[in-house]
Amino acid sequence: MMLAKDMISDVIPPLKTSDTGITALNWMDVFKVSHLPIVNDKEFLGLISENDIYDLNMPEEALGNHQLSLLRPYVLEDQHVFEVMNVLSRLKLSLVPVLDYDKSYLGVITLMELLHYFADLSALKNAGGIIVLEMNANDFSMAQICQIVEGNDAKILAAYVTSHPNSTQMELTIKLNVTDVTSIKQTFQRYNFNVLGAYMKHDDETDLLNDRLDYFFKFLDI
Repeated sequence: MMLAKDMISDVIPPLKTSDTGITALNWMDVFKVSHLPIVNDKEFLGLISENDIYDLNMPEEALGNHQLSLLRPYVLEDQHVFEVMNVLSRLKLSLVPVLDYDKSYLGVITLMELLHYFADLSALKNAGGIIVLEMNANDFSMAQICQIVEGNDAKILAAYVTSHPNSTQMELTIKLNVTDVTSIKQTFQRYNFNVLGAYMKHDDETDLLNDRLDYFFKFLDI
């Protein structure tokens, strides 16, 4: 089980109140992030963004000289990686601070590190086809989907849901343990499932994963 404390970056330092807005922008450029934490000793003061700095009248002055209204998003060290992803996506962050149970600052987890973690999951590395289904959320039944897949002598290695904003429609992407998913696709269609796509070659899978990452980055607007 991967926890927040296991994914803390060892390269991104926190800003101090004595650092300037110019320094913050330079670090953001170096580390390819659009947010950085401001920390006083071990106390997490808040997260500053590129936009916050551009709004400063005198970015060359120390951050502590400005009246900053900062968000204080964070995760605790023992929270699961899925909860970390939820905070990043919900708040559209490029990184999230990690605190211990005394609320002392431990470090940050970046969006890129999290994406690398998910890309390295064994289910994505294993050979196998991918099917993308679209359905109404009220009609979603994982038991029925598993039954259809297993009825074709296959198994689901991984599954994830993409919700559509302001809609009851959802997409379900399933990774299977077989390369040829033709019969499974046909069975889904026979049961009136809307099959958005079926990917059976490595290049197809790569294109799909790239599309998903592109969608994710657009959603986060970074």
